[in-house]
Amino acid sequence: MPQQPPCLTLRHVRYAVGSARSSRGLTEILRGVDLTARSGEVTVLLGPNGAGKTTTLSCAQGLLHPSQGTVQLLGQDPFRAGADLRARVGVMLQEGGLPQSVSPRALLKHVASLHRSPWPLSDLAQRLDMESFLNTSIRRLSGGQKQRVALAASLLGRPEVVFLDEPTAGLDPQSRQTVFELIGELREMGMGIILTTHLLEEAQKLADSVFILKDGAIVRHGTVAELTRTAADGPGVSADPSRRMVFTASRTLTRDEIAGAPVAIELDGGVGNGPGAAWMTPGLSGPGQLRELAAWWEQIDMMPVEVRMEARTLEDVFWEVSVS
Repeated sequence: MPQQPPCLTLRHVRYAVGSARSSRGLTEILRGVDLTARSGEVTVLLGPNGAGKTTTLSCAQGLLHPSQGTVQLLGQDPFRAGADLRARVGVMLQEGGLPQSVSPRALLKHVASLHRSPWPLSDLAQRLDMESFLNTSIRRLSGGQKQRVALAASLLGRPEVVFLDEPTAGLDPQSRQTVFELIGELREMGMGIILTTHLLEEAQKLADSVFILKDGAIVRHGTVAELTRTAADGPGVSADPSRRMVFTASRTLTRDEIAGAPVAIELDGGVGNGPGAAWMTPGLSGPGQLRELAAWWEQIDMMPVEVRMEARTLEDVFWEVSVS
């Protein structure tokens, strides 16, 4: 499949606040951010609080001007671009950005009137299951309902690129699945979707590419498969090292038994050694090691209570980055 063209690029973007002349000097929020998002893909930006996600998105949308570096949104500098570019870009407002005294219907009709060929409100309301509260004032809506109003407002103009900040926050599982399906449709339509979320399972399901931000710099990026892949042990090993095996011991393992295991094992989840303890192999190099483990269990006369294979997740990668 040919690679889609970039809809957003940030190159060596730095952003600082303060003044070099003040006693406090400059505080650098972004320290050379490089990011590429493509049309027809979901690009997820992750990072702990204070990492610089909001500043990165503000530079990408043209709300802030970088101290250094370049931003190209649909081939233009968004900080200097005019109304033509704005009409091609959707931005999801957070709850505080919605007018509280009007109904969703009134707000969305007004937003639709600003575009030449808006998405039919009735269709969008049906897709997001909004019909039951379209005439209720926004201040009386639940947090999840407000999220759907904000999402609808960002999509009404049929943008080529849309920025979604925590689009499923506060939604129940059924509504979250509805939003997932809609995002999938937008991707198929060729829309570029830049999304932030604190729900790492959600990011793993939706993302075509992921950028992890820490202390104002991108520290990891790639597809989910690339990020969750680890280096295999030993030269020439072709196993899938993104998977690990966890077994639950039926009794306490002695120090000698642990040392004699054919592969490295460690306690999973910090639970102490004892009956019911879960032991994890960080990475298996192939089916032969499963046979070796089975032979070891037979040797020490210990039948596991449970054995399961687990894939390394985006959450694993996120926490590795956060604590490093």
